[in-house]
Amino acid sequence: MRLLIVEDDLVIANGLVRVLTQAEYAVDHVADGKQAIRAIQDGVYDLVILDLGLPTMDGTQVLSHLRQQSNPVAVLVLTAREDVATRVQSLDLGADDFLTKPFHLEELEARVRALIRRSKLGNNLPLQCGNLKLDVPNKLASINDLAITLSARELHLLETLMMRMGKIIAKEQIMESLCNWDESLGDNAIEVYIHRLRKKIEPSGARIRTIRGLGYMLDTEHTPL
Repeated sequence: MRLLIVEDDLVIANGLVRVLTQAEYAVDHVADGKQAIRAIQDGVYDLVILDLGLPTMDGTQVLSHLRQQSNPVAVLVLTAREDVATRVQSLDLGADDFLTKPFHLEELEARVRALIRRSKLGNNLPLQCGNLKLDVPNKLASINDLAITLSARELHLLETLMMRMGKIIAKEQIMESLCNWDESLGDNAIEVYIHRLRKKIEPSGARIRTIRGLGYMLDTEHTPL
């Protein structure tokens, strides 16, 4: 899962990046509203953690812009403002949840997990392709209900593919989903991860197709092109 933190207080931002990276999310950070708009337009995020008190464009303006553009990304609002009116305004503008500063990091992590479950999984059932299942919250992949061993990167890759089953995903999108901005993966590394994952999920009936010049697609071996 890829997260964007929009926070101008670098102490808070660095703490959030550290904690959420340790929780195995890919995390990017920007410090003002205009940068947030550009980042969201250029990238694919599962959740935006948005501070309201931002320079250049405040958080309510960012939120309003996203919803006016029909962008469905989940948004968790952070603010030091404790008044009810601010919470009501944020929720009315399209925020999915609200957390008042100061907050406990454990609570923030729990809210992040809940929002991602709600936005991506809906009924909280495992993702499934053939006999391959992925329990995203518990980071558990299985074939015929028997767990298979995957590295953290392989789990992220499988999650990215299963979230978009039957659709072509460009190699660049896969790179974005696996890395923070301050990391990089070459084409060869992506191909290595794809090769390893193919071998591990082969008995399930799910397959990763290479669509030459376009990217990769996860489907079952009985699905025609």
